[in-house]
Amino acid sequence: MSAERNTPDLTGGPETRTTRESVYHALFFVSAAVSILTTVGIILVLTIDAAGFFSQYSAVEFLTGPTFNVQREVFGVLPLMAGTFLITIGAAVVALPLGVLTAIYLSEYASPRVRSILKPLLEVLAGVPTVVYGYFALVYITPALNVVIEWVNGTLGLALPTLGLFNGLSASIVVGILIIPMVSSISEDAMSAVPDSLREAGYGLGATKFKVSTTVVVPAAISGITSAFILAISRAIGETMAVTLAAGTSPLDLPATESAFGIPYVAPTDIVGLYAEGMATMTSKMIDIARGDLAGGSVSYDAMYAIGLTLFVITLTMNVLSDRIAARYREEYE
Repeated sequence: MSAERNTPDLTGGPETRTTRESVYHALFFVSAAVSILTTVGIILVLTIDAAGFFSQYSAVEFLTGPTFNVQREVFGVLPLMAGTFLITIGAAVVALPLGVLTAIYLSEYASPRVRSILKPLLEVLAGVPTVVYGYFALVYITPALNVVIEWVNGTLGLALPTLGLFNGLSASIVVGILIIPMVSSISEDAMSAVPDSLREAGYGLGATKFKVSTTVVVPAAISGITSAFILAISRAIGETMAVTLAAGTSPLDLPATESAFGIPYVAPTDIVGLYAEGMATMTSKMIDIARGDLAGGSVSYDAMYAIGLTLFVITLTMNVLSDRIAARYREEYE
C-alpha cells in the first residue's frame, strides 16, 4: 500500500479563488461606495435646502446678524457661532493639556500592565453616551461650581457671577472631559510610534526621562499630537446633547463692541462673563428648530439647514487643516 495519502484541496482551484476574490472586491467596493454616497447625499440635502433658505433670506445678514429669533424670522448666526466657539475654547483649555499629559504618562512612564488597564478605561470613557455627560453637568458640575464661586467671593472678596441652571462654563468642562480620550489616545499612538533609538540617544547624553519625554518624544510626535488637537476640537464643535442639556438653547445676547483705532472689539471681561450665561450653539439650535412646530419648507425651518451647512463647512475646514498639518510635519523613520 502506498505511503502517500490523498488529501482534499480545501482551497479550491484557480477558478474558485478567482470567484472568491471577485466577491471580496465587490463587497469592499460596495462598502466604500455606500460611505461616499452617504456623504454626498448629506452634502446635497444641506446644500439644496440651504439654497432655498438663502433665496428668501440674505446670506450677508445670516452670517453677520447679531440676533437669532425664529418667531420674528431674524436669523443672524453670529450668536450661535459665538456660543459654539466659546464652549469649544473652554473645552480645549480643559482637554488639550490633560490629554497630552495623559498620553505622555501612558507612552513614557506607565508600565505595560498599567497601560493595559488605563487605555481601555479611556476608551470606555469615550463610549459613554453624551446625554449622560449633559445630565452630569446639569446635576453635579454646575452646583459644584457655584459652591466654589461662593467660597472664592467670600474668601477673596471678589464678585464672580453665580452660574445659572444653564451656563457655558459647565458645558465647556463637560465637553472637555468628553474629548480627553480622543486627545490622549491619538497622541499616545503618535508618541509610541517614535523610535526607541531617539530615546536612547537622549539617555546617552545624560537627559532625564522628563527631559527626553518633553524635548525628544513630544516634538517628534508633534504632527500626530496636532492632528489629535484639531480632530478633538472638531468633535467639540459638533457636540449636541451634552451642550444642549448643560448650556441650553437660548442664543447669547452679544455684548456691545468697543472701538480701538477704528477696529471693533469685545472687552475680555465681557467675554469671560458670558460663560456664566446660558448659550445656544449651532447644533443645539438645530435641535430646537427641529423639535418645534414649524412647517417644512418655511424659511424658519430651512434655517436649520443653513446652520447645518455652516457647521459642515467649519468642521470640514478643520479636518482638511488637520490633514495638511499632519502631512507637513510628519516624521519618517527608517
